[in-house]
Amino acid sequence: MQRLSLLPAALLSLAFGTSPVQAANADTSWLASWTASQQAVWSSDFLFPSNVPAVLQAQTVRQVARLSVGGPRVRIVLSNAYGKVPLRIGAATVALAESGSAIHPGSLRTLTFAGQPSASVAPGAPLVSDPVELSVPDLARLTVSLHLPQASPVSTFHWDGRETAWIAPQDQTRAARIDGAPGVQSTTARLLLSAIEVEAAPAAQAVAILGDSITDGASASLGKDARWPDVLAERLAPLGVAVINAGISGGRLLSDGMGENALARFERDVLAQPGVRTVVVLLGINDISWPGTAFAPRAPRPTLEELSSGYARLVAQARCRGVRVLGATLTPFAGALPGTPLDDYYQPDKNALRQQLNAWIRTSGTFDAVLDFDAWVRDPAHPQRLLPAYDSGDHLHPGDAGNRALAEGIALPLLLHQSPRPAYSAVLR
Repeated sequence: MQRLSLLPAALLSLAFGTSPVQAANADTSWLASWTASQQAVWSSDFLFPSNVPAVLQAQTVRQVARLSVGGPRVRIVLSNAYGKVPLRIGAATVALAESGSAIHPGSLRTLTFAGQPSASVAPGAPLVSDPVELSVPDLARLTVSLHLPQASPVSTFHWDGRETAWIAPQDQTRAARIDGAPGVQSTTARLLLSAIEVEAAPAAQAVAILGDSITDGASASLGKDARWPDVLAERLAPLGVAVINAGISGGRLLSDGMGENALARFERDVLAQPGVRTVVVLLGINDISWPGTAFAPRAPRPTLEELSSGYARLVAQARCRGVRVLGATLTPFAGALPGTPLDDYYQPDKNALRQQLNAWIRTSGTFDAVLDFDAWVRDPAHPQRLLPAYDSGDHLHPGDAGNRALAEGIALPLLLHQSPRPAYSAVLR
């Protein structure tokens, strides 16, 4: 009789996607603490190299990612979003990171998937690991190692990770360190790993940044967590608010670029991420400037009406989910990308459209708030250019100082959807 009395509850849990364990722990939930938006790997004739092998052959991929908010348990999300065949994961681990590929002694945890040490990531699908007990503080750096025992085509990645990853032969998911070993390759792309989530209180919240290479950190120092969303995470972590980076280099609002257009990926990369209550949108410069360049030589330039309509559709989609949207003005770019195949990226008529779009962002009332990035980083003497101290040198992307200026210019109350939870602290043991 006792077993029969448990059956209806178990069936209800299955029907509504909630396990009995989850139901018993209704005072906790999951929060996206780090993400990397997924892209389809492009062909070898594209303007930029992919920097990833075409196939992983019985190898281990080890990656480092810095969380924003910590928690007592973590889980990872893998992606095969653009794959055509299943990807077999033979083993996976997570650990606190030391320097390079090294892991913090005693912190290594074996990851499982539905209770099993191996799993397949279906074509077009994500795969979420089981939670693992690993107490991580805010802004902790984690190492995730994945062994692919079979020949696995690389179809899905995040091109510009701003962090070194290592590809080593055989199963080295439990190795204390793998860089410098024979046969080890390195890349700055992300492979398979799309998110890291932490256990948090139900009221926990995340801020998502939807953007292009300026958000993705194209000119930020490698391995220094120096992108402007990284700096913003440092400011918000003490308030218990996570920051996730949904930037893609070459990303556009209306058209596909080096990834799907923002309207197409908004649900997956932002709204579906657990805990997102606010999103900052910094997009449009590639929509304006790609047409006529080597990227899109025959593509028409969008109109102001098309761009503003695209923004309005994002806002409407977000508000259906109770998510606030902040619009950021497009930063100056006169003289962008000199000495490259894209040295025609800037033109006066393109800049005129940028200014028109910025005026609309500031005055239309479409957004819950406006972040005037243009005003914060432009050169007062030459307002069509970045301030030299903030310029990475390519006249398009801010350098580390410019990224810090963007993040520190934001009034934090604008980003808070409701009263934030206390920050999480952990003692490393």
